[in-house]
Amino acid sequence: MDGYIIIFWLPHKKKNVELSKFCQKFYGQNTSSHDGKYHYRRHGLLDDISYRKLSRGVILVNEDDLDSVLEFLEKYEAHIYTREVKLTEEDKTIMQK
Repeated sequence: MDGYIIIFWLPHKKKNVELSKFCQKFYGQNTSSHDGKYHYRRHGLLDDISYRKLSRGVILVNEDDLDSVLEFLEKYEAHIYTREVKLTEEDKTIMQK
């Protein structure tokens, strides 16, 4: 099984509010009420995708999910580098969860 490594970063001109929105929509976010009674998860794109985060702005994805991730990143004008890679057994195990 082959996958793709995606290396990306957002332009420096982005405001902190935009960066926060990007992270919420891309990675999702665990949130709770101020009194701590309610806990919920804001859904993100990667919640529906098998991926492995290697570092900040570096993820591995399956070929089937590549287009949806790239489309999302392009909406935020991200700088993107993509390469096909051979996944290790550890990558495959993590990405099956």
